[in-house]
Amino acid sequence: MSDKKRDIGFYLSIYRKILIQDLKSKMSYRADFIISTFGMILTNLSGFITFMILFRNFPSINGWDYHHMLFLYGFALVSLTPVQCFFDNNWNLRFHVRTGDFIKYCFRPINVFFYFMSEVFDIKGLGQLAFGIGTLIYAWSHIGLEVTFGSICLMMLYLVTASLFMIAIMNFAAATAFWMEGSGNVMVIMFRFKDYARYPASIFNKIFRVIFTFIIPIAFVAYYPSLAILDPSEAPVMIGIAPIFGILFFFLSYKFWMRGVRRYDFTGS
Repeated sequence: MSDKKRDIGFYLSIYRKILIQDLKSKMSYRADFIISTFGMILTNLSGFITFMILFRNFPSINGWDYHHMLFLYGFALVSLTPVQCFFDNNWNLRFHVRTGDFIKYCFRPINVFFYFMSEVFDIKGLGQLAFGIGTLIYAWSHIGLEVTFGSICLMMLYLVTASLFMIAIMNFAAATAFWMEGSGNVMVIMFRFKDYARYPASIFNKIFRVIFTFIIPIAFVAYYPSLAILDPSEAPVMIGIAPIFGILFFFLSYKFWMRGVRRYDFTGS
């Protein structure tokens, strides 16, 4: 049966079964799970403390005060959770390609991208998600934003859009493993760019703003969506079609990833 004939229900059923097995495997090492989750929370807490220390000396950063910066920080954490939880296996792609183990994914009668990504669910990302949601709620309440059905829907739309951009960036970076040996360095560099998502793009010079908007769209991971929620009048016009761009960017990253698979399948290396 070809992939085209399989509907989303089929893949959801497969993913549920794989996820259950993966979680059972991880929960068999509960100490490791607890320690790693606690470590993830501490890492994010350190960022929170950094903001507190920073804003004791500076009342605002380019017009962004403490609570607005916390909103941006929380938004970034939540939007980065999907790439952390569902696409973490991208980090292992280069090892599978290098050793030749990746060939096993090419023989299964299922979408290779789906099969590879579904093998790993990084449960530690749930700690990041909880911390991010808590930060968002805290910042939202202190900023005084109105809570309406429309505002919540808009927030969810922009969070999904932001996630698509970050997932696409990491897909592009990971897929370079099919063409080059140093893909790990590309992954690290692209992943480190996520740290810039926690700051207003307006603090960077014009060249970097262009790069973070049109080349490596980190600004769409938190800054532009947050700006559209906090101060719509200051948000760029293109934020209105950002969801379309997010879907397109993800689709292009998927096609690039699958092009690498075809190259690997044809050459065996």
